[in-house]
Amino acid sequence: MGLAGEATRGKGCEGVGRCLGPKLSLGPGGPFPCGRTAFRFLPSPNLSIPVPQSPHLGQLLLSETSIWAPSRLSPSNLSLPQPQCLHLGHLPTGEPSIHLLLPQIIPDALTLLLSSPRSCMRQASGAPAPGSGATIFALSSGQGRCGIAVIRTSGPASGHALRSLTAPRDVPPPRSACLRLLSDPRTGEPLDRALVLWFPGPQSFTGEDCAEFHVHGGPAVVSGVLQALGSVPGLRPAEAGEFTRRAFAHGKLSLTEVEGLADLIHAETEAQRRQALRQLDGELGHLCRSWAETLTKALAHVEAYIDFGEDDNLEEGVLERADSEVRELEVALGAHLRDARRGQRLRSGAHVVVAGPPNAGKSSLVNLLSRKPVSIVSPEPGTTRDVLETPVDLAGFPALLSDTAGLREGVGPVEQEGVRRARERLEQADLILAVLDASDLASPSSCNFLDTVVTPAGAQSPNGSSQRLLLVLNKSDLLLPRGPEPSPDVPPHLLLSCLTGEGLDGLLEALRKELAEVCGDPATGPPLLTRARHQHHLQSCLDALGLYKQAKDLALAAEALRVARGHLTRLTGGGGTEEILDLIFRDFCVGK
Repeated sequence: MGLAGEATRGKGCEGVGRCLGPKLSLGPGGPFPCGRTAFRFLPSPNLSIPVPQSPHLGQLLLSETSIWAPSRLSPSNLSLPQPQCLHLGHLPTGEPSIHLLLPQIIPDALTLLLSSPRSCMRQASGAPAPGSGATIFALSSGQGRCGIAVIRTSGPASGHALRSLTAPRDVPPPRSACLRLLSDPRTGEPLDRALVLWFPGPQSFTGEDCAEFHVHGGPAVVSGVLQALGSVPGLRPAEAGEFTRRAFAHGKLSLTEVEGLADLIHAETEAQRRQALRQLDGELGHLCRSWAETLTKALAHVEAYIDFGEDDNLEEGVLERADSEVRELEVALGAHLRDARRGQRLRSGAHVVVAGPPNAGKSSLVNLLSRKPVSIVSPEPGTTRDVLETPVDLAGFPALLSDTAGLREGVGPVEQEGVRRARERLEQADLILAVLDASDLASPSSCNFLDTVVTPAGAQSPNGSSQRLLLVLNKSDLLLPRGPEPSPDVPPHLLLSCLTGEGLDGLLEALRKELAEVCGDPATGPPLLTRARHQHHLQSCLDALGLYKQAKDLALAAEALRVARGHLTRLTGGGGTEEILDLIFRDFCVGK
């Protein structure tokens, strides 16, 4: 219910006798700026407050807002007296209202803001805006020497800061780059000749007044400009992620878009960049809002049946439509939850394990794929005795590549421990790169590896899934040019020579296809769930829908729909707790 204050003068209020002047009207009018509700009191002790048709909601309104509580008055600290009389009635227009009789006159022009400035800034996100109106500044580009460094400010004193450093010139036209001489406002000493830009709020990244200084990237220049900004009254250095947090607080970004921005900053591969851009563009947020809208409609149908179930004017099939909408949403949520691990792998990297018998060329393959000497390569079998891991970009997808000990029996205790760890990694792998020596496929170690690792990995588990595996026959350069092909009993495989690089392009293409299945292809399909937080809220929403289907009482069913809708709202940032927000914004650097 939107509440709006309206100052009116009346001759009387039904139920409270002769009224000396004004009445306070609280009705479903349009919202005030920032979602605040303002009320103007004229000299009279009588207040009439219109409420919705439900008297229970009217009583709840008074108990929730406590309009006479001193702590809710702003900017004045005046208090409203406790009412002597409070009852339901009607205005002369026939509109239902709550009537208050106060024991004293209310001062003229007293403005009551039911939302403090802090909660006003939570209109779009449900998160308090940090800084309490302070203006912040920081270096937004990377540290170190560079051609151009970008320093920016955000807050009400941004215009003053821009004038102070470019005096006697005024601020440039909005969103236009101008060349200005920057000077220290304390001494007038020139600092640099730079491009400056002015972004008046709310048309800026944070929604506040913002300024940018594009200065030369030498450490002395950057330090001098930062010190000059720090000397301007009302400015302070920004905290990590504070610019983005202000954008979130002012409704410029949803929480999923904030996470997309963080992922874009940290993206190291092509697939991560594509996924982060899709999330920053709001695809996941739009999807969650459409789901929440579906639940809102279902809830409206259930509430309508509760309130007007015996009314002949109620359309038929109201509850059936709600049940149908819930079933469709359950199917969509289930499909996304089944793919939840793919998005998390795309963000953090798929686990690719290179395994095989000793001396098959596993370490050579790891070095070839990582483009650096990660592992020691030696003709002596059993050189690798522990698990060596390195993050790599495999065909545009992030991966954690693990080199493991050669799988064999009857060796010393140290190598046996390495074999045990290798088998443990195989069980945890998202993708196995099984490596065999193409010139030695008939050896006992190769046959044993095929029987114990390759064949079981290809077999389907009871739930219909199978572990992904690519079989690579290395050392193809040792095969005779016109010699026989590998035995037809060998499963589908790829030929490769780590020595010459022949076959590498085919392997990378096969890896791209496998990793697209493991991580999800960010270029196609619905948006992926990249964080455990997303999975938690969708699973909780699905659980609440299960309670809705089990509910025997309509009131409990409606409450289950409210809980489910609340989880979708929190996923995009509505009603988020401070602890969760702190964890998300902690990933940002200072200046972003």
